[in-house]
Amino acid sequence: MSQHNFMKQCVVVLILSLVASLTGCATLSGGDSPNVRVVGMEPLPSEGLEVRFALKLRVQNPNESALLYDGMSVNLDLDGRGLASGVSNAAGEIPRFSEALLTVPVSISAFSAIRQLLARARDNQTDGNMLNQPIVYALKGKLGAPEGSLRAIRFSDKGELDLFSTETTNTAKDEATDN
Repeated sequence: MSQHNFMKQCVVVLILSLVASLTGCATLSGGDSPNVRVVGMEPLPSEGLEVRFALKLRVQNPNESALLYDGMSVNLDLDGRGLASGVSNAAGEIPRFSEALLTVPVSISAFSAIRQLLARARDNQTDGNMLNQPIVYALKGKLGAPEGSLRAIRFSDKGELDLFSTETTNTAKDEATDN
């Protein structure tokens, strides 16, 4: 066999392998999105000009197969402004039709907190009653794909936190995206 024919065969095998792997990705995405909700925050030891919290998330798996994850990242916005972010290298499995409580350490810089407070005070001057209004939060994150898997799951949760009321409104929108 000539070197030219060998190269053609290698290219064909490479293309077929690529098509097969892309088809595998498409079949992996058939599940429903997990439901992810913020359920609490606990203080952690902080350093210098940052405040740290353990962000507690309840993750519900509504699928017929287990949800495997390896790592997690989150970003938390208040009133449309970035406030906190965090990552965790925890790995695990959420069984089918089950839920788990996951914890991610998040950091809030003093500058972000001051920026939030000043923006809220400025809005209060223009709107007159902004300090008594609910705080809109948005959580975005990703559950990392375990080794050997091509699927990372993105999620989001939105809602309002009213500090002067006992109710929390949650207008969640969860999304699953394959990576």
